[in-house]
Amino acid sequence: MHDDCKFKFNTSYSKSVEKYSTTQNMRITFITFFRSLTFITCMGISVLAHAQSTTQTNETPTEAELPKITTLPPAYEPQMLRLSEILGSLHYLRELCNANEDQKWRQAMQDMINNEEPTDERKAQMIANFNHGFRGFQETYRECTNAAIEANNRYIAEGKKLSGEIPSRYGR
Repeated sequence: MHDDCKFKFNTSYSKSVEKYSTTQNMRITFITFFRSLTFITCMGISVLAHAQSTTQTNETPTEAELPKITTLPPAYEPQMLRLSEILGSLHYLRELCNANEDQKWRQAMQDMINNEEPTDERKAQMIANFNHGFRGFQETYRECTNAAIEANNRYIAEGKKLSGEIPSRYGR
C-alpha cells in the first residue's frame, strides 16, 4: 500500500455524535465519507500499481503461454495415409519378388512428402504408415509366393486409383 494512504480512523466520534448539533453531525458525516472515499481511492491505486508491476514483468509471454495454432489436415488425408501404407507394402513386396527396382517405392514416398510439404506431425504419420505397410508384409512373407504376387498386384491397382483420385477430386 502507498505511504500517502496511511491514516487512522477515529471511531470514538460515533458515541458522542448525539450531543452535537445537526451542522456538526453533517460535518462529522462528511469527514467520515471523505475518509472512506480516500481509503477506497488509496486501495484502488495500490491495486492498480500492483497490477501494472505484474503486467510489466510479464510483457512477453513465453512460448508455452501462447495459444497453440493448429491447422486441420487436408480433406484427402485418409487417402494420403493409405497411399503411404501402400508404398511401404510395395517397397517390401517388389523387392521380395525380385522386381529389381532398387529404392523406387521409397523414393516415390519421399517425393510425395516433398510435394505435399506436410507439417511435422503429418510427415511423421505418413512415414509411420509407410513403415506399417512395409513391416506388415515383412512379418507375413519371407519369400515370393503367389499370394505375395497377388497382394502386389492389388496394391498397385489401389495405389493407381488413389494417386489419380487425389488430384482429380481435391485438386492436389
